[in-house]
Amino acid sequence: MVAALNRSLGRVPPWVLYVAGALPPLWFLWLGLSGGLGVEPIKALEHRLGELALQVFVLVLAVRPLREWTGINLMKQRRALGVLCFVYVALHLLVWLVLDVQFLDQIWADIVKRPYITVGMVAFLLMLPLAVTSNNLSLRRMGPKRWRSLHRLTYPAGVLGAVHFVMLAKGFQIESLIYLGIILGLLVLRLPRIERRKTARA
Repeated sequence: MVAALNRSLGRVPPWVLYVAGALPPLWFLWLGLSGGLGVEPIKALEHRLGELALQVFVLVLAVRPLREWTGINLMKQRRALGVLCFVYVALHLLVWLVLDVQFLDQIWADIVKRPYITVGMVAFLLMLPLAVTSNNLSLRRMGPKRWRSLHRLTYPAGVLGAVHFVMLAKGFQIESLIYLGIILGLLVLRLPRIERRKTARA
């Protein structure tokens, strides 16, 4: 059964994921325009896009343990999922810049004075080189070793994104802490693999 599922997943081209990934933001936009996001639709749209990015990031981190524990192989989809995660983060940022704050001087003031925005911007900046190099051409030019080293920025970017979500939450919000805990847990699972690689090089 798992083998059949993996064969089916292997036949799914990346563009299918991109098309499917475009549907949630379009749905959120429709909800905002039709009054389905409550009395503060811009804030709600920001929140939903940011949470969607975190959910996809968790899925990206879970690809390898999912393969090791269940045999389900999403390795071919991992890069496309990473790109979608960046797109959701960029849309989250764009809504804040264009619809929420709007004024350039206020944008800079918020980045400097509000720690949760500072953390979120650092996470976004860490993701930029990852998004730019998430293609086969960059992999060939950089070489696998340098490419993998650069893409380890995924881990601090994801942690900072989760911390941004925790800091953004008003009061004690278990949901944001759950995201942070899951991401940290999935990163801890990678430590034995990293140690084995270091041992093999030594």
